[in-house]
Order: sequence, then structure tokens, then C-alpha cells
Amino acid sequence: MSVVKINVLTVPAEQRETLEKRFASRAHAVESSDGFEWFELLRPVEGTDQYLVYTRWRDEASFQAWMEGPMKTAHQGGGEGGDRPKPAASGSTLWSFEVVQQAAPKSE
Repeated sequence: MSVVKINVLTVPAEQRETLEKRFASRAHAVESSDGFEWFELLRPVEGTDQYLVYTRWRDEASFQAWMEGPMKTAHQGGGEGGDRPKPAASGSTLWSFEVVQQAAPKSE
């Protein structure tokens, strides 16, 4: 059964554009990862400063492999002597779920 990981990012208003641009610049970085099924970046519209980064994976092992490989590399920044950009988010929490039910539109 698939697993869902939701990274809850607290993003101050002045950093929203920066966060979205960073995600856009890495838009396809996760798609070729083994076990990857879905990604969405959800922007808050009212009452919160928290973005949700929704990813769905075949299993926990696939998510962990991505975290230890491509994700870790992407967040290490510029390498030796390089300047790593300041994070756009001021906080982060990871939620984990198992998919127990799902629905899709019926085909006609």
C-alpha cells in the first residue's frame, strides 16, 4: 500500500515567492525516483502561513531512498566553498500516512 508524506513548511509572507521559485526550478527532480507516485505543492489561501508539500510513494523504503539520495543532495547546496541559500521556510514538520482508501473519477 502506498505511503503519503506531507512536509508542512511555515513560510513567512515575504518568502513565499522564493519558496515557489525554488520548487519550480527543481520541478522534475523527484519524478524519476524509484517508487515515486505523486507530488503537489499546496499554497495556503487563508488563515495560515503553512505550505504543504505532498508526496506519495510506493512504500516507505522508496521514500527513505529518495531522502538519503536525491533529496539530501539537493538540500546540501553549493558544495565546497559555495554559499547555500537561506531557507525560505522558518519551520518544517513531516507528517506520514498510509493510504487505506482511494477514489478516482469513473471513466466514461
